[in-house]
Amino acid sequence: MIPKIEKHELIFPNPNDANEDGIVAWGGDLNPSRLIRAYQAGIFPWYSKNDPIIWWSTNPRLIMELDDFKITRSLRKSIKKFEYKFDTDFIQVMKNCSSVSRNNQNGTWISTEIIEAYSVLNGMGIAHSIESYLDGNLVGGLYGVVVGKVFCGESMFSFVSDSSKSAYAILVKHLKYWGYDFIDCQVPTDHLKSLGAIEVNREYFLDRLHKVNMQTIEHYWEIENSLLDN
Repeated sequence: MIPKIEKHELIFPNPNDANEDGIVAWGGDLNPSRLIRAYQAGIFPWYSKNDPIIWWSTNPRLIMELDDFKITRSLRKSIKKFEYKFDTDFIQVMKNCSSVSRNNQNGTWISTEIIEAYSVLNGMGIAHSIESYLDGNLVGGLYGVVVGKVFCGESMFSFVSDSSKSAYAILVKHLKYWGYDFIDCQVPTDHLKSLGAIEVNREYFLDRLHKVNMQTIEHYWEIENSLLDN
């Protein structure tokens, strides 16, 4: 039986006790304290609109080692087309992510409830977005949650070819520059694997996460122009 979390409870079951699908628990709410504890434990919410909140710790887990991100020659050219910003329009990035149709998905899991919860984390300096602009228009980007020295990627969108991949590349450059360890990509996808992400087992992922999830890195979420030319 999948454990239920009551709204007054902030403690999660051990993610290693997740069922074979990767479900750790259900219930609770999306208050900031619960979300922060979830990400620190390697757990994330993922559920359909009108369903109860389901908490996951998938096995295998997809991670991006920052040195392994693949920048092809064509992507390197695309990167130069866009202007990049952090956290300029976080909510719109989430809304755009929710509007993009995806293979094997009916509708979106990024509900109004999710947008409101993560916008609070953004205001706390815990969730961040990176955005690609073309001619002043927001055309691509992604958002995620910072846990210690790990960036947990949540979702991305692209209205112009390579706009989200270019934003991802710029994010990777900055995370390396600031001293982050890796990106948690959560659920394995062919797209992220093509960029260099690898599957690891849950035990390995949690061990890596727990070594750095309480460490902090002091920096501003601002574009370093020197990184755009490399």
